[in-house]
Amino acid sequence: MINLSQLHDEVMPVVKSAGAYILEQFLSFSDQHIEVKGLHDLVSYVDKEAEDRLVADLALLLPESGFITEEDESRSRSLEYNWIIDPLDGTTNFIHKVPTFSVSVALARGEEVVLGVVYEINRDECFSAYLGGGAYLDGTLIHVSQTPVLADSLLATGFPFRKFDQMDEYLMVLKSLMQQTRGIRRIGSAAVDLAYTACGRFDCFFEFNLNNYDIAAGVLLVKEAGGWVGDFQGGNEMLSKGNIIAGNPVISEEVFREIKKHFSQVI
Repeated sequence: MINLSQLHDEVMPVVKSAGAYILEQFLSFSDQHIEVKGLHDLVSYVDKEAEDRLVADLALLLPESGFITEEDESRSRSLEYNWIIDPLDGTTNFIHKVPTFSVSVALARGEEVVLGVVYEINRDECFSAYLGGGAYLDGTLIHVSQTPVLADSLLATGFPFRKFDQMDEYLMVLKSLMQQTRGIRRIGSAAVDLAYTACGRFDCFFEFNLNNYDIAAGVLLVKEAGGWVGDFQGGNEMLSKGNIIAGNPVISEEVFREIKKHFSQVI
């Protein structure tokens, strides 16, 4: 059994190093380096190089581990421990010079995430957690918000950009929640949304059509910060289904009710 507390401390410098490389490239990046993976799905050499650096460094920390990554799906996986990596969550922000993007790294033991780090690069904020050890922002313990009613809450979400099958249902949820809360924010990085939810800046985050590497680290952050995390059916299959509700347990329950009201089935 690995020492999660020790590994937690060893992973953060690795993630910050990748973040430093990304920030360095951000200052000189130009549109000629953009590649298109799919509809509205962009990538650049920065994503790929950051991922390669993370894989190389993490493999040294845990040689028996495998990798589940965004940019190279051919990487080998392990039966027990796998790193789940999004080297640059918020690539579209990065490309358009919007300064909100992050590195997200999680470690899963089987199907359970046991360690997570989200590094918000431009604010130089490192959010981290390990199973049973609590959640932290730059070493200080954090907790989800204590907001007691939906009317006083601030929510976060993301807009669908690849699949639009359930756009009408999503817009109905937005319409309802816009009228019942202080507002809804969309900042362009699910990893950052979850980190901000873990430390109480947002009361709840919800989104669908996500990938496991978008949310794996953030899921653990919110759980270890005392929050509730579930999928749109109220289950625990966020990473496989790609839809998530996470945050303050009271507000998350209210958001879950709205989603159940409008989403009869989630693709």
